[in-house]
Amino acid sequence: MFPDEFGNPLDPSGMTRRFKALAREAGFPKIRFHDLRHTHATMLLKQGIHPKIVQERLGHQTIGITMDTYTHVIKGLQREAVEKMNEYLKNKNGHQMGTNEQKDHQ
Repeated sequence: MFPDEFGNPLDPSGMTRRFKALAREAGFPKIRFHDLRHTHATMLLKQGIHPKIVQERLGHQTIGITMDTYTHVIKGLQREAVEKMNEYLKNKNGHQMGTNEQKDHQ
């Protein structure tokens, strides 16, 4: 994953020790190096990046793996999607399309 100065893979345990030391020095809570991967995926999904792109970035073999792993994030985005759709469907008077008030004005 990470090469040394000669192009050889770094020792994972050494990488883990160095990451933990850097995180501690930076004042981060105790986290694993692998947690950065989950944070990255979560941040992408919360920004509306298509799950297929996230799948490709993470190297998951199928989008199903990505969707199963990050369903909790995607479910949280459902509310935002509904709110955005409601906002989009509002007419110029501030009423939602299909409401009785709007029908009364027709």
